[in-house]
Amino acid sequence: MRKYILIAAVFAACISANAADIKWKKVEASELNLCGKALDTPNPYHRVDTCVYKGFTKGENEQCRVPAGLTVLFKTDAERIGVSIQYGNVINRDAYRSYRGFDLYIKKDGKWLWAGACTFDRDHKDADKVVEIVKAMAPGEKECLLYLPLYCELFGCQVCVPEGSTLETLESPFRNRIVFHGSSFTHGISCTRAGMSYPMQFMRKTGLQVVPLGFSGNCKMQPYFADFLEDVEADAYVFDPFSNPNIPMIRERLLPFIDRMVKAHPGKPIIIQRTIYWERENFNTESQKEFGGRRALSDSLMNIACKQYKDVYYLKPDAALHNGESSTADGVHPNDNGYSLWEASIEKPILKILKKYGIR
Repeated sequence: MRKYILIAAVFAACISANAADIKWKKVEASELNLCGKALDTPNPYHRVDTCVYKGFTKGENEQCRVPAGLTVLFKTDAERIGVSIQYGNVINRDAYRSYRGFDLYIKKDGKWLWAGACTFDRDHKDADKVVEIVKAMAPGEKECLLYLPLYCELFGCQVCVPEGSTLETLESPFRNRIVFHGSSFTHGISCTRAGMSYPMQFMRKTGLQVVPLGFSGNCKMQPYFADFLEDVEADAYVFDPFSNPNIPMIRERLLPFIDRMVKAHPGKPIIIQRTIYWERENFNTESQKEFGGRRALSDSLMNIACKQYKDVYYLKPDAALHNGESSTADGVHPNDNGYSLWEASIEKPILKILKKYGIR
């Protein structure tokens, strides 16, 4: 028995050594096809240039610099794929793989199929370290879609394949530009992988290019957010604006915010989502009052807005299982299944709206 254990240990060590000894070809992700950018920024992995757009709080500034929802499209014939990174500010130190990890999909039979995920230690500073996402793949060219981390800043990010393999830009198969701006729900908080937020699932399922602008805890229809959103050109705008602001904020800010978006993007569909049912409302009477009140107020105000503006629409997403079981991670944020339910509840209604504008 000891003999077999020793042989197995030696074999495992050899595999590990071989992996460590691989000579990698590294290409900066931004030199491939970096998708989902709202506007150009000096650091390509930032979402908002906070030297141009002012007024953000410290926490909002940090979130402007995370690449949440940004994706890299490339093609390769490599049998293994890895990433190497240089962290900036590691904002969120929770253990979720999605917050500082990478999520890879590869197209198979015309569909994006999950291929692998990886993460780095939160204090990782070794620019030469390559962490593999997937290995032992069959030969042949693969079309790849790589999601960047949801909650840490990147100063550099290299897609890595063994030397001798091809690594080239993949032309985007995603069409149009659909902005998704919202709260931690839109950001993807609590999903286990970066590609599992509901906007990212929407992108894979519909083939529409998502411009991801989720800001956890900070989507409150602030005027300085509107300044930025006015300058972002897209074919449609989907907002999740009721999950963060309290009732007085909603009453004060909603109609002026919608008015600014309509004037900045005339003739474009402005789709507003009601906040979902929060499972903490099941027994907590304070939560029932607060979040029930937000939904009632949003219903009332959106009835006014939809009558006032022909290009404004109101949706009521649903992320619940409706069988007594939980679909959230913490009573607030959906888990992966909850985000899938959310996406399924809005996909057909949004596509129906977009069809009116020739977006298919």
